Amino acid sequence: MARQTKSRAEAKKIKDRWRAKKWYTVVAPEMFDRAQLGETLADDPKKLMGRVMEVTLHDLTGDYSKMHLKLYFKIIRASTNEAFTKFIGHDTTTDYIRRLTRRKRTKMDAVYKVTTKDGYILRVKPLVITEHRIQTSKQHAIRRIMEEVVKKSSEESTFSEFVKKMLSGEISAKIAKAAKPIYPLKRVEIRKSEVLFEPLVEEKKPSTAEELPEEVLEGTPGEGVVEEGEAQEGERSPVETEA
Repeated sequence: MARQTKSRAEAKKIKDRWRAKKWYTVVAPEMFDRAQLGETLADDPKKLMGRVMEVTLHDLTGDYSKMHLKLYFKIIRASTNEAFTKFIGHDTTTDYIRRLTRRKRTKMDAVYKVTTKDGYILRVKPLVITEHRIQTSKQHAIRRIMEEVVKKSSEESTFSEFVKKMLSGEISAKIAKAAKPIYPLKRVEIRKSEVLFEPLVEEKKPSTAEELPEEVLEGTPGEGVVEEGEAQEGERSPVETEA
């Protein structure tokens, strides 16, 4: 009898914990026009901190040609109903790379650490594929062009501008154009990126009542918003899962 009572109490506790959870709308950063990335469940906004959302670039832009690009966003702040994110990198689907890589083609991978003009440091991995196999000397020449174009683009751009150039294909197009006199390229992709360091920049926060979210205005001073640093130890979730 005691065992049954204990089981019922545990079942009720689990049910109450689920009832306490609510949905939060996950929002992309300003460089992606604060588009909605999806929703996630949590019973405490602090437990949202550190979760990573994965979406394709097609999900954000509607461009089917960008379905192979996976973008990663980390939740850093939450209000009553929304969770705000920052861009932490992107990747390319394995199937897409496999389709590009065929016999008798030359595949060239590279890894560069670049710094934007506003101090962000990223690890960038471009990929070049030629229609036919080419000589080693030509490969070296193309690799030099890849490095020059990628590093110059980062030095001339802010973090936001560089990410847009990287995902839109602008950097890839510059590499293809510069390498054409050496050998025409079949495909150029910025296969992967990862944000390694971001400078400490004071975030611009709303200063007037008109700029504040309605749910924050309705709360008491100091309530309604949770910052990433306020998450308690053991409450981070590495991936977008239910808390």
